Amino acid sequence: MTDSVLSPLDADGVAAAVAKAASAIGVATTLDDLKDVRIAHTGDKAALSLANRQIGGLSPADKAVAGKLMGQARGAVTAALEARQAELEAERDARVLVEEAVDITLPATRGLSGARHPLETLQEAMCDVFVAMGWEVAEGPEVEAEWYNFDALNFDPDHPARAMQDTFFVEPASGAKTAESGLLLRTHTSPVQVRAALERRDALVNDGRGIYVVCPGKTFRTDELDATHTPVFHQIEGLAIDRGLTMAHLKGTLDHLARAMFGADAVTRLRPSYFPFTEPSAEMDLRCFVCGGEDAGCRTCSGTGWIEWGGCGMTHPNVLRAAGIDPDEYTAFAFGMGIERTLMFRHGVKDMRDMVEGDVRFSQQFGMEL
Repeated sequence: MTDSVLSPLDADGVAAAVAKAASAIGVATTLDDLKDVRIAHTGDKAALSLANRQIGGLSPADKAVAGKLMGQARGAVTAALEARQAELEAERDARVLVEEAVDITLPATRGLSGARHPLETLQEAMCDVFVAMGWEVAEGPEVEAEWYNFDALNFDPDHPARAMQDTFFVEPASGAKTAESGLLLRTHTSPVQVRAALERRDALVNDGRGIYVVCPGKTFRTDELDATHTPVFHQIEGLAIDRGLTMAHLKGTLDHLARAMFGADAVTRLRPSYFPFTEPSAEMDLRCFVCGGEDAGCRTCSGTGWIEWGGCGMTHPNVLRAAGIDPDEYTAFAFGMGIERTLMFRHGVKDMRDMVEGDVRFSQQFGMEL
């Protein structure tokens, strides 16, 4: 490079270097081009930079002359660079405003937000009804001992529900009626009632505190998935143990729950039935929401005017004995219903498969209830 031998005392050469830099700065059309020009004319290997380094070897008199000359030259180049930088930045900003303009009048493209599953929010709403009455929420394991799931609930050893056709066994049944018997995926949330009674028995007997628990949770049965059945479903069950409880207390409790779920006009009835763990037992029915019991051809209630909601009854004395509670001193009632079934009644869901397929659009229609 010829510029590399420029003398700091060569006024004409220094002026030429400044003119060359000014010309290069003037033709720079982008900020990247200007960056290259800056390096070429003010960088360590630029002619003016190399000339400036020679000042240290000059005599004192020449240093003053060369310092003034080089200072003015480098200042002129720096000023030209800054001016061109400001011009190019202004041009860039104006161009960006045009090229990246957003038409705010166009419809916005919004991403779909998630939603809590309605089964979860409904389960919490049902629990809240009982918490407001002073009940406790109890939970238990989904992999349960056969004793808690069947024996403690007064199921006979040869009861059909124990068969592999109805129950998912994790470990084969041992035949021994103990808490260490075969393991299974619980077929209902009733074993939580047994566990709750065992845990609170001392407070009931010694302190006179009644047991009032509601037990929500996931349950498992070997059902085929169709519009009204699923092998994995949710139940909510309740257990009350105290002195002097009767079927009247049970019906009042369930009437309150029905009105909380389906409105103040909900009508219920108890229909005699059979369950191993209650005696007497009943099915709880709801007045048909579609025909109100006035259409013999109604497809929802098959013309009966009633829709089955869940089972209930006075807890069998054998169940109380299994929990170490004297049935001659205490009485109890229990009930249970499916949460999926409640959701279908409450919101008119026709197909249970919609609840388990994971399509967020199904959950979104129920909103973001907390």
